[in-house]
Amino acid sequence: MRAEELHHPTGRVLVVVCDKGEDPVSVVGDALHRYGLCAGRVTAVGGFREAEVGWFDPERADYRRIPVREQVEVLSLLGDVAARDGQPVLHVHAVLGRSDGSTVGGHLLGAKVWPTLEVIVTEVAPELAKQVDPGTGLALIAGPGR
Repeated sequence: MRAEELHHPTGRVLVVVCDKGEDPVSVVGDALHRYGLCAGRVTAVGGFREAEVGWFDPERADYRRIPVREQVEVLSLLGDVAARDGQPVLHVHAVLGRSDGSTVGGHLLGAKVWPTLEVIVTEVAPELAKQVDPGTGLALIAGPGR
């Protein structure tokens, strides 16, 4: 893993390049802790040799796991970083492209990078940070009316 912190006039930008075989959820989570970045938005592109995404089932209050056991392109990886008990929590969704052009997507639970994943985390102002909603356990924007 290679990570670099860049300073941007509106906040920090954290660039994380995940190497072959690494789990991006763990790697990016470790980088967020290292740099103390607790409020941000996340984008990334790259590829996975396998992955597991999930669909949040409100009845179970848990993710239904969807295994992806093939090489895929990361067509879109978007999400955010929120603070839980003062620590950064990564929450990202992925759309993965299969060799036949079909896609699969959901909350990214884990993956094995191949050949790379280039992740950009852009810090947002603390007042835009998400907070964990006790009713669902999900990180939600604590904006007007909350």
